[in-house]
Amino acid sequence: MMDRRRLLMTAALGGAFATSGAARALAQAAGAPAAAPAGPASTQFLALLDKIAQEMILSDPETLTALGMDRGPMAAARFKLSDRSQAKIDADKAKFNEGMAAVKAIDKAQLTATEQTYYDSLEFFGDTVQEGYAFPYGGGMFPSPYTVSQLGGSYQQIPDFLDSQHRIEAADDADAYLSRLSDFAKGLDAERERMQADFAAGAVPPDFVIDRTLTQMAAITGMAPADSVMSESVARRTAEKNIPGDWAAKAQAILTAEVYPAIQRQAEALKTVRPGATHDGGVWRLPQGEDYYRFGLKYFTTSSMTPDEVHQMGLEQVADISARADALLKAQGMTQGTVGERIAALGKDPRFVYPNTDEAKDELIQELNAQMVAMQARMPDYFGRLPKSPCDIKRVPKATEAGAPGGYYQSPALDGSRPGAYYINLRDTAEWPKWTLPTLTYHEAVPGHHFQIALQQEQPDTPLLMKVMGFSAYSEGWGLYAEQLADEIGAYENDPFGQIGYLQSLMFRAARLVVDSGLHHKRWSREQGIRYMVDTLGDQESSIATEVERYCVWPGQASSYKVGHTTWVKLREDAKKRLGDRFDIKGFHDTGLNLGGVPLTVLERTMNAWTPA
Repeated sequence: MMDRRRLLMTAALGGAFATSGAARALAQAAGAPAAAPAGPASTQFLALLDKIAQEMILSDPETLTALGMDRGPMAAARFKLSDRSQAKIDADKAKFNEGMAAVKAIDKAQLTATEQTYYDSLEFFGDTVQEGYAFPYGGGMFPSPYTVSQLGGSYQQIPDFLDSQHRIEAADDADAYLSRLSDFAKGLDAERERMQADFAAGAVPPDFVIDRTLTQMAAITGMAPADSVMSESVARRTAEKNIPGDWAAKAQAILTAEVYPAIQRQAEALKTVRPGATHDGGVWRLPQGEDYYRFGLKYFTTSSMTPDEVHQMGLEQVADISARADALLKAQGMTQGTVGERIAALGKDPRFVYPNTDEAKDELIQELNAQMVAMQARMPDYFGRLPKSPCDIKRVPKATEAGAPGGYYQSPALDGSRPGAYYINLRDTAEWPKWTLPTLTYHEAVPGHHFQIALQQEQPDTPLLMKVMGFSAYSEGWGLYAEQLADEIGAYENDPFGQIGYLQSLMFRAARLVVDSGLHHKRWSREQGIRYMVDTLGDQESSIATEVERYCVWPGQASSYKVGHTTWVKLREDAKKRLGDRFDIKGFHDTGLNLGGVPLTVLERTMNAWTPA
């Protein structure tokens, strides 16, 4: 999956709509068009895209850093984190509404075909976010009703952000790090106030989400400041650059006096509501909860599918993929028990399980790198454009691995200063039998998220805004399509168990459709969702539990994968039927990926135009 920062990148469009010459120069350096076409509507529209992108970057220091644009005229951003206050959110909401009104005032018919693609993507996003604003909790920009959870909140995101994205090259970078560390405490308190407002509006997380969140908070504050990644990171990196100063001691003082107490204040706020928290995980129990789930589905799947349609699609696809897996298992002599039971037995086979040691985890990551390199060598036969940015493979930080997803991708910096990164959660190697790992690599790295997102960012002559806009169904659908492509081009020719892993991955995403809609629409319990997935897939219950808990806090996101995948595959098959011998796989991939991140409706229209009847 994409990391939450990538999912939230589009949400940063809610910033103000001001402009500046320095920002325009920076945007053009990142690849925005230097001059607009002659048409007045085009001139007006591209200027508006530029204006939105500039203020999105200017108003969000963390986004600047994530894009590698916190140098030169924007260097002051390195000393601050994003403003997490309700006042900032309210101001952004007003300016967002103003900006969307400006977009809708433009005559779309007067735009070029490419500009109409930009327009439709922005309009869909704007309309959907404005639906989210109607709810009294969650902020509107991202469909999660809880400001702080096991997956959301600065306590969960900032330690890794500081370690992996804040650059330290000189003493002022280290000073900026410490300034941000202090700002971290202010953001935690601002979130606490918003979290308590959510509680008052009726959005108290379920008990198991509170418990998981408190466990992760305790893992941070229970660690001696000297051992924290937040002090260790600045100490290690200043030493590597021979920057004099006792940076570790300064960081530890800030952790002790400011950050740890602020995290503990958040924890106390959660503990206060824990006795009255329900065990029901679906948002149906919240005020306007059924409407909130429909909002989440629309936002993440970029479709008009109803909860019942999502549920039925999942049941049908689970049955189909399960039958395919059954045949492969039988071919390996595994004939007894359900598909889930046989996959569970395969997952426990000592041949396929790495020891749960740091040495074995290092070996596992080396194997992932070998798989990625081997797949990369095949890609020139299937893509006309290849990413310039490399991709690193890393472990999810130990402090947050308990509640983090199994794997996720972090986009590269726009200036090339930081490569893309694929993170794998290695809290327990038993959750990753060897036959599951190639498919994860193809989804997260090559030719999956890394290809799609790096190519989007490297697309020439594209407005900066369109380099960073993303939609989950497009991106996660591509990730699953990448898994299928790897199978089709022969990645598993001599690896029948790896092919079983690929089918389990597809079935896993189909089961998500069932459980996501089951939790939020059919009022399933957490345990019912876990039991369905364990029985269907044969996965470790510990892994499935964190999955189901994730669906509870991001309603609709889990459905985006298979809805998007189904659309990508249908469009390719339709193109093959229309074009016959003229079908070009490179052309299909390049046309689809050159769009960047778009809603599925825009993808469908573009690909159908590429293959006229």
